[in-house]
Amino acid sequence: MARAHRVGILVFDGLTMLDVSGPAEVLGTAQRFGASYEVVLVSPRGGDVLTSAGLRLGPTVAAHEVGHLDTAIIAGGDRLPVQAIEEELLTAARVVSAAAGRVASVCTGAFVLAALGALDGRQATTHWRHADRLARRYPQVHVQRDAIFVMDGHVVTSAGVSAGIDLALALVEQDEGAEVARKVAQELVVFLQRPGGQSQFSVAARTPVPLNAKIRELLAAVVAEPGADHSLTTMAAAIPTSTRHLARLFQEEVGTTPARWVERTRLEAAQRLLLEGHSVTAAAELSGLGSDESLRRVFGRHLGITPSEYRQRFASTRRSAVSSSAEPTVDALSAR
Repeated sequence: MARAHRVGILVFDGLTMLDVSGPAEVLGTAQRFGASYEVVLVSPRGGDVLTSAGLRLGPTVAAHEVGHLDTAIIAGGDRLPVQAIEEELLTAARVVSAAAGRVASVCTGAFVLAALGALDGRQATTHWRHADRLARRYPQVHVQRDAIFVMDGHVVTSAGVSAGIDLALALVEQDEGAEVARKVAQELVVFLQRPGGQSQFSVAARTPVPLNAKIRELLAAVVAEPGADHSLTTMAAAIPTSTRHLARLFQEEVGTTPARWVERTRLEAAQRLLLEGHSVTAAAELSGLGSDESLRRVFGRHLGITPSEYRQRFASTRRSAVSSSAEPTVDALSAR
């Protein structure tokens, strides 16, 4: 009988529980379809750990006792992006990473790998809320803000929380093939390859819900049709109000200017269009950014790369949930 693929999930006090339970459920379900996984909970000291939800996980194996791993997965936690990561956790992560042939992180677990230098020179992602912070703190990391997960060699990183399920499905596909991964997705009633990237949770999700109903309607109109005329004059006329009053309302309700909010929304639309296979010219036109040159300027200002470089970086990953196909196929869905 073949040896089980041994997966160690590094956990610690304050971790996000779904970062552990999501991947563990995927790997456990895969065994029902012929895969062979052994999942081990690992912590810096062993014993139980307390999750952010107040539930205990355990018992765990101390990192220095874990032995060989085929895959190490680093869970995330709310404190990792905003506080100094304690040396004990970094040491444990270093030990399990060295013990494994493949290393992965879920959500803010990317900050642990980045602190170890494991992401230097690599493409990586994390929760959209913390992607800019990761890029600023670790400039050697090529942060892919819109990816659900990114595979770069033997290192895999995923976006926020539930994206750990996407990551684990990708690992199963790599280990056992697409058919097993598809069966697992169907059993768990999730996408095998989720359509869209993190941008679907980004600008609109980060924007505070305006108290003013007219501003809410304006924001919804921009998201629904970014390529339409959303000049300050046009939006003011839609309320109707003066351009000066509209600018004041945006600052009060949204925290930025109308032009900046519209530009960021159009940028994210252009990102999606490029990854769906549209040309740079088409992406510029359909997103409302206008010309190729305008699109390049906006990409450079916000992302620091050209539109072509953006598309190439995603295309270099083996399988990102930001698909190059415009529409998910029936096979890509788990609905039964």
